[in-house]
Amino acid sequence: MQNRHIGKILLGIGVVFLLGSCSPFSKLQKSGSDDAKYKGALEYYKKADWYRAGLLFEELIPVLKGSNESEMAQFYYAYTQYQQQQYLLSATLFKKFYETFARSEYAQEAMYMYAYSLYKDTPSFNLDQSNTLTATSALQDFINAYPDSKYKEESTKLILELRGKLERKAYEKAKLYYKTSGFNIASYKSAVIAINNFQKDFPDSEYNEELAYLKVDAEFSLAQNSLETKQKERYQEAIGYHQAFVDKYPNSQFLKQSEKMFETSQKEIDRLDKLEQEREKEKARLKDANRPAKVTAAN
Repeated sequence: MQNRHIGKILLGIGVVFLLGSCSPFSKLQKSGSDDAKYKGALEYYKKADWYRAGLLFEELIPVLKGSNESEMAQFYYAYTQYQQQQYLLSATLFKKFYETFARSEYAQEAMYMYAYSLYKDTPSFNLDQSNTLTATSALQDFINAYPDSKYKEESTKLILELRGKLERKAYEKAKLYYKTSGFNIASYKSAVIAINNFQKDFPDSEYNEELAYLKVDAEFSLAQNSLETKQKERYQEAIGYHQAFVDKYPNSQFLKQSEKMFETSQKEIDRLDKLEQEREKEKARLKDANRPAKVTAAN
């Protein structure tokens, strides 16, 4: 019984294979002329049969070089890969097209589709953003090359969306340093650096209020956990960050917490100043105590 069942399966596979091998597409692929294949590729393309159209265009491109059909075959082939969500391949093909056919009426569209394909391949914000940077650059290059293009407005929107990903990534990175900073001093330093970089790269971000406060907190915590010789300087930094925070966000929800750290920082600086003064007095006293007595001449 089992052998009979297996036999039926093999027979079914054989029938499918034979039918497939006798299909119009298979016949066209195996024995059709280049002209017939090109016409067939266009028909499959119009029917949105991207897979079959792509197979035929891919086969035709090497033999069509120098012909009138070569340009469109390459252009359509790029689109068949895009429609099959092969975005990195379609980006490569569109780029090759506008570099090869720079004077083509389709060069502008190809350059846009190169950038758009890269955009479609960008990951979510929590993953590596190298592709996002590449896509952003490609879209900006397109706008620079074709400032009056019908794709300009859409390209600008896409750039803003991609910058949003980069912004969110940078924000989460800064927050991560802050969250883990309790484990070591290096993380406090990294948190401050990451926040400074974020504020420089995204000056208008909605996250800047929170990060400005976290920078005060990170620098204050760094001062608390530092060697005494470095505490005063770091408390002063915390005060500076607090003052910048208050100036920019006078009505912030984080204002009270920042004020407490500001007050504590001032008290700590006063305490450290007094300790330094006492040490200086002690040094002076010891110096005087160890100074040799003056020898006076006998009368």
